[in-house]
Amino acid sequence: MRAVTSRPRPRGVRPATGAERGSLSAETVLLAPVFLLFLLFLVGAGRVVEAQGEVNGAARDAARAASVERTLSDAEAAADEAARAALSGECEPEVDLDGSSWQEGGRVRAEVTCSLDLEFLGFGVAKEVRGDSVVPLEQFRRVE
Repeated sequence: MRAVTSRPRPRGVRPATGAERGSLSAETVLLAPVFLLFLLFLVGAGRVVEAQGEVNGAARDAARAASVERTLSDAEAAADEAARAALSGECEPEVDLDGSSWQEGGRVRAEVTCSLDLEFLGFGVAKEVRGDSVVPLEQFRRVE
């Protein structure tokens, strides 16, 4: 059998005294909740960034869908349908379509607003996410 020998202690490191024993456990108990809160914050921030991208995409889809319609009322219905399809259950989008330039060669602007629920992370907060997009109307297309 071989005797178990301890490694030589590096220079300048003193042995732990009785008062310092178990300090690593105490530090872990104190720092673990802070670390978990930090991780929850990162997950929440990531969810907000992801939702912002989804809402921007829904606004783009809504503006494109509106731009191919001939009447403003059909454009509003198409924009609402496109935004709901793009977000598909993520939230209940509110679509605001600006048709003040609804004419040949004009433009249509769609703004989509969505309330993001962060309750599942324990924050108890809802964040409003907003995206908008502007699409030109064709120059030689007749609109009513």
